[in-house]
Amino acid sequence: MKSKTLGQFIIEKQSDFPYAKGELSRLLRDIGIAAKIVNREVNKAGLVEILGETGETNIQGEKVKKLDVFANDQFIAALKAGGEVCAIASEENDEIIPVESEISKNAKYVVAMDPLDGSSNIDVNVSVGTIFSIYRRTSLSGPGTNEDFMQRGTEQVAAGYIIYGSSCMLVYTTGKGVNGFTLDPSIGEFCLSHPNMQTPKMGNVYSINEGNYLHFPEGVKKYIKYCQEEDLVTNRPFSSRYIGSGVADIHRNLIVGGIYIYPTTTKSPKGKLRLLYECNPLAFIIEQAGGKATTGSKRILELDIKELHQRTPLFVGSAEMVDMAMEFMAKNTAEKV
Repeated sequence: MKSKTLGQFIIEKQSDFPYAKGELSRLLRDIGIAAKIVNREVNKAGLVEILGETGETNIQGEKVKKLDVFANDQFIAALKAGGEVCAIASEENDEIIPVESEISKNAKYVVAMDPLDGSSNIDVNVSVGTIFSIYRRTSLSGPGTNEDFMQRGTEQVAAGYIIYGSSCMLVYTTGKGVNGFTLDPSIGEFCLSHPNMQTPKMGNVYSINEGNYLHFPEGVKKYIKYCQEEDLVTNRPFSSRYIGSGVADIHRNLIVGGIYIYPTTTKSPKGKLRLLYECNPLAFIIEQAGGKATTGSKRILELDIKELHQRTPLFVGSAEMVDMAMEFMAKNTAEKV
């Protein structure tokens, strides 16, 4: 049976967005093209001079990897060449990148992205990924502005991630379910492999960096202990699985069920993950797959965004597991009052 390609699938679904007139479809295909190029470099990273650090530090205070720069450049180039965006916001850049070109003067969209999530794992051959989020511009014309990105996650028209692992997968949503595509290297095309993805309401995996345990809020500590207790009725203890690449952890939990937690800590009292580049797109995907995404108390997609690199805690995954974690957080807050 012939597989349906990403391009074919997007064209079929284009009628879901009559206002787009093909622009959103072309934009998603541009992202797919850049993903193929980045995947090629990831797969040969040990054979070429693309491993290691550049010696620079990005706006997040993180050491920049060579592959970070390559991925960032490739996605920016693809988005500019496509002509469907008026501005790009990248985790790797201090400011937005306005697109000033003749083909982009009437562009309707802006894209926010984390070009290479989990890049600290590149040198040890662990899965990494790209996260992207698409909004309709709020400015009227010309190059995009900062205000185009100051929209709640509920305003996203599309979001997705690419995972560069044992196979390369692109998973995305336009608000009408979640679909996954696996890159077939024999034909160079993403093919539909995971239609209508739904995450289990309950899982048995929790994903958190327990090395930071001492710095976690008490509610998180108590939830971890709950996960570790033995109880046949609730199928505990749960398994602890933490890769350290957010895309990889969340992709696994999306498929098998589980919760991913990146809470506040004493070192990062506002949280560490970026709302615009990471949390909003991942929350959109997980919610569309039947899961939940919160700060531990509030829905991620309803958070106001006031700056490009705004940070937030994240509790995301199977709905019942997120609800339980939120109960622990709420109870601990109540006990303090």
